[in-house]
Amino acid sequence: MTPAATAASVAVTTAADSHGFLSPTGVEIAFLLVGLVTFGAAIVTVTTKQLVHAALWLVVALGGLAVEYLLLTAEFIAWVQVLIYVGSVVVLLLFGLMLTRAPIGRSPDADSPNRWAALVVAVAAAAALVWVVVDAFRTTWIELDVAAEGNTAVTGSILFRHWVLPFEALSVLLLAALVGAIVLSRKKQAFATDDASTGREGTR
Repeated sequence: MTPAATAASVAVTTAADSHGFLSPTGVEIAFLLVGLVTFGAAIVTVTTKQLVHAALWLVVALGGLAVEYLLLTAEFIAWVQVLIYVGSVVVLLLFGLMLTRAPIGRSPDADSPNRWAALVVAVAAAAALVWVVVDAFRTTWIELDVAAEGNTAVTGSILFRHWVLPFEALSVLLLAALVGAIVLSRKKQAFATDDASTGREGTR
């Protein structure tokens, strides 16, 4: 075992002895509070019937995740969260709502008949994630000061060494979603052209 690994294990053991669930630090309390706010924003996002409010609460939820990454000393992942999700996806969603003239008030047709199936899937996914985290760490207490920082070197090394296959699978999935969106938009344009030509023939 290298000296660095020995020092890290000693630090983790010392942190486990000095900290516990009944004696949290300020960072851990902040992490819990931000997590509760993020969870509440996510619940409001999927339950509100106002589309604009849902988009704005989504900003709060994604921003809360970025703060959680910062508290875990993963600065690079936090800025990626802000730039890509908060700065791109949500802005695109808001522009889509404005361009399609989405209703500002309540939308009774915003509910889906599959909401109970979605709730079951969400609870099952949350239970699986909690089980994985608990099974991986158990009662191990990791001090954030000795953990690997979330910089580009560490993130790239872990991503392309240990998680390269899920990364490539996700790339294929996003490509398939992009192709599907292009196909659907072309079909809608074709239907609009047919309707326009039918209307012109009917007026003659």
